Amino acid sequence: MSNYPMVPGHEVVGEVVEVGSAVNKFTAGDIVGVGYVVGCCKNCSPCNTDREQYCAKKIWTFNDVYNDGKPTQGGFSGSMVVDQKFVVKIPDGLAPEQAAPLLCAGVTVYSPLNHFGLKESGLRGAILGLGGVGHMGVKMAKAMGHHVTVISSTDKKKTEALDHLGADEYLVSSDTEAMQKAAESLDYIIDTVPAFHPLEPYLSLLRIDGKLILTGVINTPLQFLTPTVMLGRKSIAGTLVGSMKEQEEMLAFCKEKNLTSMVEVVKMDYINTAMERLEKNDVRYRFVVDVAGSKIDDQ
Repeated sequence: MSNYPMVPGHEVVGEVVEVGSAVNKFTAGDIVGVGYVVGCCKNCSPCNTDREQYCAKKIWTFNDVYNDGKPTQGGFSGSMVVDQKFVVKIPDGLAPEQAAPLLCAGVTVYSPLNHFGLKESGLRGAILGLGGVGHMGVKMAKAMGHHVTVISSTDKKKTEALDHLGADEYLVSSDTEAMQKAAESLDYIIDTVPAFHPLEPYLSLLRIDGKLILTGVINTPLQFLTPTVMLGRKSIAGTLVGSMKEQEEMLAFCKEKNLTSMVEVVKMDYINTAMERLEKNDVRYRFVVDVAGSKIDDQ
């Protein structure tokens, strides 16, 4: 779906260098962030109820076009011009490289926990897939006082999940005995896997009224048997990043709880290597590109 030429980057942190005459939320010198959406119609029901990420006419930060037909330029560009509605202030004390992954990965987890009433302490939840989104899911759910299980296809990340991210349990989905033992034990599962996978094994882990929340973009149909949902009044739901209101709430929550993301800062000349490492799943858990500190050829 890529339209070239394209400048990617949708978790963007930078300094305000200039503001328009109608801007009242920010001033030059502010450290701010921009997430996955930079435009919407501002008139529809989602736009009028703090759900602008579901606007049918939303404009993505990159690989999209503005209303005047010009292409959007993502965070890998030297500078950006953004409507103040889609800009958030980065809280003082939150390092830019730490804040950047929160603007998509962080809010992608925070939004469903917030919307579905899953912020109260004492819940038992699980994160399916331990990547960029998943590792923030573990950290946020733990900060909310949840008992958190990481579910993965292998035990390769078990030490990482338990010892470094603070998960309470680790479940290997291919371990039939362990999966059966964990049946009907979870209030929710946040499914971050961006590839085809069967849903029944995970639906069986949910309690009555449990929720399986999909965040991974998958281009093939998923299937499940209806009794696996009906017999426990379970729900399968989807969620898309988060609203600007949730962005602000999430950043404040991370500041309050001193939550950080696990990142590796790289320069622009490392991009090709970074992409190769991503394909090998060799990153913990986000590359952050230091655009301002890179020597960018203007050709």
